[in-house]
Parts: sequence; C-alpha cells; structure tokens
Amino acid sequence: MSDRPRGTIDLARTIVGLQRDGDARRIESRPGPPPRIDGFTIGAPRMTREPPHAGEMHPDGDELLFLVSGRVTVLLEDEDPPRRVALAPGEAVIVPRGVWHRVLLGEPSQLLHITPGPGGAHRPLPRDGAG
Repeated sequence: MSDRPRGTIDLARTIVGLQRDGDARRIESRPGPPPRIDGFTIGAPRMTREPPHAGEMHPDGDELLFLVSGRVTVLLEDEDPPRRVALAPGEAVIVPRGVWHRVLLGEPSQLLHITPGPGGAHRPLPRDGAG
C-alpha cells in the first residue's frame, strides 16, 4: 500500500500511525491537530510558535512527550493550580490519560509525541477581544 512507510521518514513533516491491528501507516501532516486513529500517532514537529489550541486531552491512553531540542514547559491540569513540567533536551514526560494539557514554548523546539487514539479533544484559542 502506498501509505505504508518505506525507507526513512522525517517525523518533523510526516506523522506515522501505529494502528492497534499492528500496521504502520504514513499520515501526511496538515494544519491543525493530527488525525486520530485507533492506535498511536507518532510525530516530531519542529515548533516555532505555540500550538494552535488552548489545550488537549486524550481519553484512550497516556501520551509520551520527549523533547529532542529546545526548551518547553508542559502545563498539566491534573492538579489545582495546574502543574508545570519544564523539559530540557533528552527529557520526557508522560501525560496521563484524560488530563488536559498544553505545551508552552520557551524557544523553538522539536518535540516527539506518541499520542493514543482514536479519541481526543482540543480547546479552541480564545478569539481576539474575548475573555
């Protein structure tokens, strides 16, 4: 099949889906949240600005975030007030199932994610002048 990965994959530009049936599929990147599959999506975007949402949540399992380069803080809404986890290159955090979270950039960064699906939700950014 044409979407089955062959050769090298640039995870900064392409997402790979590891489906629960054991197959791997290439998923072309597009603006907005990654597509949801019954399995895990894996990508490593190079981020130069904050994600285009005000938080996300994954009800199907824990998510792994691994910082390849740069500096980020992961805001976890599993406590009140929300918990902040600063990541340096080579460090990772596990976002527990069902916990709303956001990635805050300290500088341009590359972050590997292994995200469970198929469910998930994103909060929209507030509109200008709202809030």
